Amino acid sequence: MKKLLLLAATLSVAFVASASDLDLKVTYYSKVITPEGVTREARYEEQMLRRAAHVWTMRVLPAHAGAHDEHKQGAHRHFNHVVLARHVVQEGGKTRIEFIDAHDREVVAIPPAEYGNVNFDGSWDHAYYLLDSKRLKAMPLSSRASTVAGARWREREEKGLFERVLWDEQRQVPLIIESGDKAATFFNRVDIAIQPGVTRDLPWQKLKGYAQKEYSDFLD
Repeated sequence: MKKLLLLAATLSVAFVASASDLDLKVTYYSKVITPEGVTREARYEEQMLRRAAHVWTMRVLPAHAGAHDEHKQGAHRHFNHVVLARHVVQEGGKTRIEFIDAHDREVVAIPPAEYGNVNFDGSWDHAYYLLDSKRLKAMPLSSRASTVAGARWREREEKGLFERVLWDEQRQVPLIIESGDKAATFFNRVDIAIQPGVTRDLPWQKLKGYAQKEYSDFLD
């Protein structure tokens, strides 16, 4: 009996570990109405690979945009992190970020002092879960119906602002994140679609031979 219980526990741990490995398509949408009455909308998609200690994100670009945005400025090349693959790594309890330029076969390390310039807050939690997991847990469960088995809405409203999250408890991932104000002057929504299967050919394991660069190499 003890052996059976131990086996069951081992299988349970293995299932939880595998459940955390996800391939995701993440769609971002935002809408803002300015005081001048101008409505601005933005929408873009990213592909995301979530593994233990690794989060790899790549912007989905339209064919005509090109995958490599490069501008020569004398001897300097403009560093556009938005169009490069982003690799967030957790090592020894510390989080670091680097960008991968497949065109020039370069890995660009970003020091913590420059995180703000690449739109990174330094949080592994935000990179892995796409939100603040502690804040999520403090968010009350909502009576809003969910059409996804195992997923529940959590919702918070305060001072005319709202947050809503459809959270998949089993796979530990949000499926929808919404925020905005009751006056409808701004609205943000993130849709996370879990892709069938998981990628085995992991891109961060194929960086042998890439040149190692620093963010400062691209500064004037």
